[in-house]
Amino acid sequence: MANSGLVSSEGESVLVNAAPRKPRILLAASGSVAAVKFANLCHCFSEWAEVRAVATRASLHFIDRSSIPKDVILYTDEDEWSSWKKLGDSVLHIELRRWADIMIIAPLSANTLGKIAGGLCDNLLTCVVRAWDYNKPLFVAPAMNTYMWNNPFTERHLISIDELGISLIPPVSKRLACGDYGNGAMAEPSTIYSTVRLFFESKAQQSNNNI
Repeated sequence: MANSGLVSSEGESVLVNAAPRKPRILLAASGSVAAVKFANLCHCFSEWAEVRAVATRASLHFIDRSSIPKDVILYTDEDEWSSWKKLGDSVLHIELRRWADIMIIAPLSANTLGKIAGGLCDNLLTCVVRAWDYNKPLFVAPAMNTYMWNNPFTERHLISIDELGISLIPPVSKRLACGDYGNGAMAEPSTIYSTVRLFFESKAQQSNNNI
């Protein structure tokens, strides 16, 4: 998929009585088999919002890039490095953070959960999170084996990201890709979409009521 430059939200002219722009949603996928649903998630959001996408190297094993909507740019770790040549060039993870109104990581793997909880930032996705402005919403939808979900480290990591202000869209119980049955399956894309949209529109309504 061809990449194009980001449009910075800074310095935009505002038209009087212009219709409000669409929300800007940054979708991100980490290395879980639930990433097979990432294209579906992109379709859900692209009908309502402007969408950009980030995929880790591991997640690309499961993502059908040809199924992602044509107007959704998919960024990978290679784009982070290839877009910077010299001092003064834009830094992709910073530009994505500036552009987005909301970030959603779905699926969030156990490994990426641990990285975020520990403050690690060794790829494009975790660099965006480390640079995130927590005045803006960040949602995560975990996906992992039931025993990984029930592991004591997972509880500690969830507490850590909750303290950052990250919102959890909980996993559900079902037959997992590995054959086990239990909690740990990513919430359905439609559920993730409706949760985020309801949150966004509720906040917008509150802001309008306070004017």
